[in-house]
Amino acid sequence: MKNPKIVSGFSKKSKRGKLRWLVENFFKHPEEVARELKSFWYGDPQKQKIFDEFSENTITNFYMPYGVLPNLKINDEVYCVPMVIEESSVVAAASAAAKFWLNRGGFKTEVLTTKKVGQVHFDWKGKRKTLEALMPKIKQLIHTETSHITANMRKRGGGILDIELLDMSDLEPNYFQLQMTFETCDSMGANFINSVLEESARSLKQFIGSQEQLPAEERELTIIMAILSNYTPECLVRASVECPIEELGNFCDGDMPAEEFARKFEKALNIARIDTYRATTHNKGIFNGIDAVVIATGNDFRAVEACGHAYAARDGKYRSLSFAECKDGIFKFWLDIPLAVGTVGGLTALHPMAKRSLEMLGQPSAEELMQIIAATGLAQNFAAVRSLVTTGIQKGHMKMHLMNILNHLEATEKEVKEALVYFADKLVSFSSVREFIQLLRSTPEGMPLPLPIMIERKKS
Repeated sequence: MKNPKIVSGFSKKSKRGKLRWLVENFFKHPEEVARELKSFWYGDPQKQKIFDEFSENTITNFYMPYGVLPNLKINDEVYCVPMVIEESSVVAAASAAAKFWLNRGGFKTEVLTTKKVGQVHFDWKGKRKTLEALMPKIKQLIHTETSHITANMRKRGGGILDIELLDMSDLEPNYFQLQMTFETCDSMGANFINSVLEESARSLKQFIGSQEQLPAEERELTIIMAILSNYTPECLVRASVECPIEELGNFCDGDMPAEEFARKFEKALNIARIDTYRATTHNKGIFNGIDAVVIATGNDFRAVEACGHAYAARDGKYRSLSFAECKDGIFKFWLDIPLAVGTVGGLTALHPMAKRSLEMLGQPSAEELMQIIAATGLAQNFAAVRSLVTTGIQKGHMKMHLMNILNHLEATEKEVKEALVYFADKLVSFSSVREFIQLLRSTPEGMPLPLPIMIERKKS
């Protein structure tokens, strides 16, 4: 008997056909689900068509909150930064950090390098010195054979920067690679780099095959793959802040002296440098800020994350991406991170909200966007560590999460108002909010509210 959950020719079905098959086979209430999924379609059919063509087998859109981080001062320029993220308190925390540093010099950033990497991996049974002798001709050939691909990029000041032969046959039999570095200017450059690499691979194979002076087996070169690397340690940006330690007292919560806050903050960063368990969560907090801007600007957050985590483990141990130092009465906090992003091409030119994001940022170059993203990551990290070493992370996080809990409990407008008053100075948890809502609902209409609620109402 045919299994209805197995489908043939799914990609050839119309969008409505795909949707119909899906809801009829995987949902208990197909008509209700179909209406719900259609409700997320873009109102303008032409714009929806753009979304549909970003990927394959699309049936609807998945919405994410689009917020903004105001007052982010970077190199004396103030930005309003778009952030796409669903996690409660991230935008609020980054905003608080941005406001704190606004009158303390703001964030200082600089792009250290912008090189990107691609590789041609191949099998070859000859000796390294033979290939090394041929490398000048191979390099010239690659530049010539890829010139039709690199022409426009070269006009903008980019293109192939270097080509290096790597012998890795001691790790894998007969394994060599050409490691190529690129400058892609304002483009992230993935398609450009991969096109150059594939053309280079074809040229390399043909060239070696034509070298009649080589033994027959050495004229056989097998291309394994040609692909860019998302590890770009030489596409690096630095963001930093600093101020006198005594000025930290305005941001350390409660009665904690500024000196104690600075000492605990520095210690927390040192812990994240030596303990992988802590470093992982620490860096995740950095990427809360980074990913949100990367997504909002139509860039590849998966590539950025993969590169950042690899960079965090570059010395063989996974460590914090940020650093802190208290010296001579000055608090310094900084972040070095590789960021390969673009402001032209790809989704940056097609996604309507990505275009608006770049417009909001003043149509930045790729280097400027790198700096904006890094500063946002540092702002988010500063706010997170500040919470950890003072009040704890849950106080602020759960306050922001309160509305999510109330929505989950389907609270009415009146119940929401009561809850916001009651939990204004209390620890928020799912169970405590649920008990509060149940208490409200169990109070008959017209009857006095329970005493604890009346007390909180009077306070407000």
